[in-house]
Amino acid sequence: MKATKSILLLSIMALTMILTGCFGSKAASSAGRGGEVVGVSGRSFAEPAPYGMVRVGRGYLRMGLEKQDSLWGKQTPVKDISVDGFWMDETEVTNSKYKQFVVWVRDSIIRTRLADPQYGGDETYMITEDKNGDPVTPHLNWKKQLPRKPNEDELRAIESVYTRNPITGEKMLDYRQMNYRYEVYDYTAAALRRNRLNPEERNLNTDIEVNPDEVVMISKDTAYIDDEGRIVRETINRPLSGPWDFLNTYIVNVYPDTTCWVNDFRNAENETYLRNYFSNPAYNDYPVVGVTWEQANAFCAWRTDYLLKGLGPEARYVQRYRLPTEAEWEYAARGKEGTEFPWEDQSVKSGDGCFFANFKPDRGNYTKDGNLITSKVGIYGANSNGLFDMAGNVAEWTSTVYTEAGVEAMNDFNPSLQYNAAKEDPYRLKKKSVRGGSWKDPESFIRSAWRTWEYQNQPRCYIGFRCVRSLANTSSAKAKGKKK
Repeated sequence: MKATKSILLLSIMALTMILTGCFGSKAASSAGRGGEVVGVSGRSFAEPAPYGMVRVGRGYLRMGLEKQDSLWGKQTPVKDISVDGFWMDETEVTNSKYKQFVVWVRDSIIRTRLADPQYGGDETYMITEDKNGDPVTPHLNWKKQLPRKPNEDELRAIESVYTRNPITGEKMLDYRQMNYRYEVYDYTAAALRRNRLNPEERNLNTDIEVNPDEVVMISKDTAYIDDEGRIVRETINRPLSGPWDFLNTYIVNVYPDTTCWVNDFRNAENETYLRNYFSNPAYNDYPVVGVTWEQANAFCAWRTDYLLKGLGPEARYVQRYRLPTEAEWEYAARGKEGTEFPWEDQSVKSGDGCFFANFKPDRGNYTKDGNLITSKVGIYGANSNGLFDMAGNVAEWTSTVYTEAGVEAMNDFNPSLQYNAAKEDPYRLKKKSVRGGSWKDPESFIRSAWRTWEYQNQPRCYIGFRCVRSLANTSSAKAKGKKK
């Protein structure tokens, strides 16, 4: 489950290939050119469109609200920004797609236990060596199918991830065990000059005397499961010792909080959503909710790992899935025309009286737009970028930490503010920006520039997410699709 470690190793492999095969090929071709410098080249890579995503070309945006909000009296800062191109999910992540994540976690636990001597010890469920017989980091063998007619030991392993409903006795998945472990390498922190292993490289000002004994302290996130089966997360401050100090480890319970339907609306009869919204196949094409910012990030890491395992050598060019920055989200939502809503004008319904989004168009009247809660993704028209439900349905997590200053505190080039709050940090540092408004919000909240927030560990029945992926080659002609 070491998702992002795979990306790091692939990057190292890519660099090795550049410095060997590709290098020698071009150097040989230059021999007959009289010693002229002609450059080196490798095989070009045409990135295929990721399934279910659309390409948003690089461009410019005046981010924020031009005038103070007359209804809520809230001033939203304005800034001219530019963003690079990226792929973005055309719809919010659905219950069906998130279920695939949960099922994968379940099956990974089962396979790990089938390989455990406690449950029979079938070592073929674990790969410990490569095709040449050389040892490798042990990892699951997904090509080996789970037993159709399990013996006694195998049945114990399979049944160990289930429990019984204390009231009905019905067998159900034990959500407490659905933990996903992944690693993220912090390339940004590793690239900072202050974090160079060689002290002489930390300051380019030769007039400043270098202290070879200087101790550089870095922060590293780590996690483990204690003897009681609880996830323990720690942020360690330690002296810099090597490049692997920037590899952060996370363990996240991935099962959505279905109780949010009850906890978000007190004195309301929402038990039917609690029992059915995520589990009933009738809601498969509805946006997943009850997912925290931390769980959304875990999904992105798993989706990256899942993709890389299905690709060949070209995997080294592919960027990881992630949550969009706040700037990327607004840029994509406004469409090619940069409009206030993800459609052409400020009206929220057509001349025929049909609403453009799923929101609360009247005080207490949730059904006026044809829906009571969320709706199936993609049933309303897409914006000019080909993106559905960028207004209403569910609000969406972004990767950006929320501050009142907003874009004023950001750069004007690929702006982003990120902070991985430690467990012991005050809650004000755990606010993450949420965009788009939801099925329960009024018209003003579904504007593309409207900013709000939620704590990163707080699930809500009106917050979901979608993923983005940076383009592998943003300078190519194919990346030039959107201009302001």
